[in-house]
Amino acid sequence: MNAEQSIRAVPAVVAEPSLQSGADHEANSRAAADAERLARYRLVIEQGSRAGSFVYKTLDRETGEVVRQLPSEEVLKMRQQDDYGVGAVINTTA
Repeated sequence: MNAEQSIRAVPAVVAEPSLQSGADHEANSRAAADAERLARYRLVIEQGSRAGSFVYKTLDRETGEVVRQLPSEEVLKMRQQDDYGVGAVINTTA
């Protein structure tokens, strides 16, 4: 750079806050609340009593309560019976 050239200052770019409509703000608030609610739960996968079977449990992180379980306790009890077979959950008699 020689003496005849000068350095010019360029104005800084400032990000303007976005203007959200009331509906957008409400949607973002709902999304944040949903994310917080979902973060409260965790998925636990346990190996079932039979080979190759698994039990999926959704637990509440705060209380430790089982919110949902697949397969249900009733199905797990049925599996332990000697006469249990594939389709035993469905009642096919009218």
